[in-house]
Amino acid sequence: MKTAGATERGSPVSFLGTHAIGVFIAVVFAAPIVWTVLSSLKSPMEARQPPLPPWPSSGLSLENYAALNGFGNGLAQPALNSIYVTGMTVLLSVLISVFAGYGFSRFRFPFKNLLFMMILSTIMIPFQSILTPIFLILTKLGLHNTLTGLVGVYVTLQLPFSIFMMRNAFDAVPREIEEAARMDGANDVSLLIRVMLPLVWPGIVTIALFAFLGAWNEFLAALVLMTDQSKFTLPVMMTALQSGRFGAIDWGGVQAGVTVMMIPCLLLFLLLQRYYIRGLTAGAVK
Repeated sequence: MKTAGATERGSPVSFLGTHAIGVFIAVVFAAPIVWTVLSSLKSPMEARQPPLPPWPSSGLSLENYAALNGFGNGLAQPALNSIYVTGMTVLLSVLISVFAGYGFSRFRFPFKNLLFMMILSTIMIPFQSILTPIFLILTKLGLHNTLTGLVGVYVTLQLPFSIFMMRNAFDAVPREIEEAARMDGANDVSLLIRVMLPLVWPGIVTIALFAFLGAWNEFLAALVLMTDQSKFTLPVMMTALQSGRFGAIDWGGVQAGVTVMMIPCLLLFLLLQRYYIRGLTAGAVK
């Protein structure tokens, strides 16, 4: 006869099976990351050989990172370009979507629902189909081949989803909290900053992470809109590195570049994953 405690914990077979499946999934997802890092630490000669074994058999080497830094104008300039573009994209996306989401959630104005649906419907437009109009608009505004113009493109692409997330995040906050703050004398600005923002913080982190990942890894717009090599971002530099010299691909340099680009994404996600999960569950689902 099974006890209540045994029923709640489940059988040992079920317990081991669940953990085995969890370990298997973790290994499947972590294996490419570990493989890439280990491959980047091989010597350039070994990196050109068949990829097995994945670890460096002749000792750890940083030559691939040195080669990466010596490619073109070096690693520093594309990294700074990516940091600037990504940072500004995150900042502007968060600022605009917070105010827009708060307005769509808490204020009444003509054609509010129609305007929101029009903003949301732009998600269905393939980005590749509007590259030519974007190129022409940026050229007309004098922003072609500038990092500022690239930031504007990235922010425009991020805003529909970000506004949707923030509106739902504000909708999830009980109006009684807002009414109590107004009774204490809070105006719209102080109410948003002091009362509402701490409550929708997971949603803010979620859209910030989405904006960061989208801008940090975006390649097509940067390739089409940037023609000056000094304005290249890391993904564009990686493509130039992957194309190789005289038809030979520097696999060690490619793996080193992938590792460099991957580290900020992993660190941010690991640091903010609990807010990210709460933001997705509380902001995206009403």
